[in-house]
Amino acid sequence: MIPAWLAFYDGMIAIALFLAGILGAHFYLVAPLVGFQMAMIWGLVISLLGTIFGVVAIIRTHAPMRAAGRPRAKVGLIMSLIVFVPIVVLVLSGIKYPGINDITTDFSNPPEFKHAQTLAGNHGRDLKYNASHYMEAQQKGYPPLAPLHLSAPPAAAFAQVKQAAAAMPTWTITSTDDAAMTLEGVSTSRLFHFQDDFVIQVRPADGGGSLIEMRSKSRDGIGDFGVNYNRIVSFFKKLSAAAQPAAS
Repeated sequence: MIPAWLAFYDGMIAIALFLAGILGAHFYLVAPLVGFQMAMIWGLVISLLGTIFGVVAIIRTHAPMRAAGRPRAKVGLIMSLIVFVPIVVLVLSGIKYPGINDITTDFSNPPEFKHAQTLAGNHGRDLKYNASHYMEAQQKGYPPLAPLHLSAPPAAAFAQVKQAAAAMPTWTITSTDDAAMTLEGVSTSRLFHFQDDFVIQVRPADGGGSLIEMRSKSRDGIGDFGVNYNRIVSFFKKLSAAAQPAAS
């Protein structure tokens, strides 16, 4: 029965694409975006076809003359759903985030990348902050994101920033400028090894203390499933918690 065979083959192909994309990117056999597209886009398309063919085949194999194809249809449907369901759940969880991948704590004077422009992964890319493209979308799609205020003077605050950043998992510090009190680095995702550039700058605060400004930008894709925004929020929480004992 053709639909049963189609469901079976689509299920196998979907699983193969899903695993090949993830493992290929994870073990640096393919670029992160290529692996993501294999697993999440092509895996979704093929698993959707397998799901449709599987349902059709199961319905049609109710007839006794076609019953022999029912086990094959069930296996094909199960294999397709193994890929289809997780991808759909991931996509639905990401719908709430705007389609941007550059987040900052300061729209009028955002921290700018300097050293990041020299890294191989950024050659030919414009890393200047595009307020006309990102600002309104960030304001509409995320809760307000303000710079972190620390009571320590800028030099001491920058020392705290360096210490906290060095302890962040998946982060690699690529540049520190004590004179400008600016730190740059790259965060690498654990599964696909996507790389996002971030820059942190300490500025004097009005009335004393310091303001910690931060910007995080993805190298690939259009949206980021909230990764850059949550990276800043997470770092600010850890930095604030680490700075409180010193301040007290």
